[in-house]
Amino acid sequence: MAVLTLTKENFDTEALGAGTPVLVDFWADWCGPCKMFSPIVDEFAQENQGAVKVGKVNVDQQPELAARYGVMSIPTAILFKGGEIAETLVGLQPKEALEELIK
Repeated sequence: MAVLTLTKENFDTEALGAGTPVLVDFWADWCGPCKMFSPIVDEFAQENQGAVKVGKVNVDQQPELAARYGVMSIPTAILFKGGEIAETLVGLQPKEALEELIK
């Protein structure tokens, strides 16, 4: 499954209403650590198809979503389970940290 682009229009349906856990990566084009984190998130999504849905929120294009979830630093990865925040990781993370979230 490809990584979803999440917006304020589809976030509630795709992230909060999903039947599986959803990892959301909050990022921006100008953010160096975000650029390093993006391929890690993509690889994680590829390796965990069916177990977790993965989406990305560009905080410059979707500031309402960043504010809604208190994202102050990027990259920030938030795991949602049953429409609620289960875990939050701030900063560049190794793939192993993402894998720990879904164990």
